[in-house]
Amino acid sequence: MTEHALVRHGKLLWLAFSLTLSALAPASPSSVYLEELTSPEVQALVAAGTRTVLIPIGGTEQNGPHMVLGKHNERARILAGKIARALGDAVVAPVIAYVPEGAVEPPRAHMRFAGTISVPDQAFEAVLDGAARSFKEHGFRHVVFLGDHGGYQKLETRVADRLNRLWADDPTCRVLALTAYYQAAQQPFAADLEARGFTQAQIGTHAGLADTALALAVDPALVRPDQQAAARPGTAGISGDPRPATPALGQLGVERIVRASVDAIRKFTGAEAGPSGLKEQRR
Repeated sequence: MTEHALVRHGKLLWLAFSLTLSALAPASPSSVYLEELTSPEVQALVAAGTRTVLIPIGGTEQNGPHMVLGKHNERARILAGKIARALGDAVVAPVIAYVPEGAVEPPRAHMRFAGTISVPDQAFEAVLDGAARSFKEHGFRHVVFLGDHGGYQKLETRVADRLNRLWADDPTCRVLALTAYYQAAQQPFAADLEARGFTQAQIGTHAGLADTALALAVDPALVRPDQQAAARPGTAGISGDPRPATPALGQLGVERIVRASVDAIRKFTGAEAGPSGLKEQRR
């Protein structure tokens, strides 16, 4: 083989080797949702600096005759995705859909309505604990509990506090119960609706105007239009009046939630938005 042929052969071998390496290397992930990524893609994200994982918590409960049982699950998932994209360096874990919803025997609270699923407080806390430990093991440094339901906010905080005490000797990994997420959907959003002429009686606390509008803004398929139009305030499973709810009104709440959540997480992680809008770590 001539020298020229040897050189050409060597170049071809190097090209083949390079193409093989490219094929083996994980592609840049196009999703912020952990369950849509491969294990090598997650590992690559962590190696590249992704340190925050959001654990959305929903719930499977009655939401009146006009909203589906999985309202909290879908809302938590979609809003967590918006928050992760705004942060720029976060991923979203699978939604926790089994949460405390009241006593089962005899049935109380939401358990009085068909389709609701409830688990004991201890089981719920154990799932949060196990998830946080798993992500710490994989290299995530900021674990964020993001709950869409009011009933377990104190339980989220209790687990976060317990883990932070346990990991006090390793302050590089901390857990945040993101109460700012849920709080933003309450009084600030209610104030936005009041400013548009709605009363507290219409806004309600469950399956009413505010709750239904948020669901419509996130995914209109969560709401049954015919049942929404026929709903009456004070009927079983409804607190408030869902009839005036629209996606546009719900978008006010979405913006409140995303903005408050991003600000709280950035404060927790010690990061801020730089000139490009991406987070920059404080030195």
